[in-house]
Amino acid sequence: MTLFLGLIFGAVGTVYLYLGKKDHDALYLIVGFLLIFYPYIFSSAIMIIVIGIVLSIIPYAHSRGFF
Repeated sequence: MTLFLGLIFGAVGTVYLYLGKKDHDALYLIVGFLLIFYPYIFSSAIMIIVIGIVLSIIPYAHSRGFF
C-alpha cells in the first residue's frame, strides 16, 4: 500500500518539479522534491496520505493567495 502511495505522490512531485523548472518557481521545486522523497521516511499509510495531500495543496493555496 505504501509503495503505491509513494508512486502516486512521487508522480505529483515530478509534475511540480517540472512546473518549477519551467516557471522558475522555487515553491514548486521544493514541494516537488518533498513529494518525491517523503514516502521513504514514513512507513505509515495514513501519514503518507495526510502529508501528501497537505504538500500537494500548498502550491495551489499559494497561487490562490491563501498565504
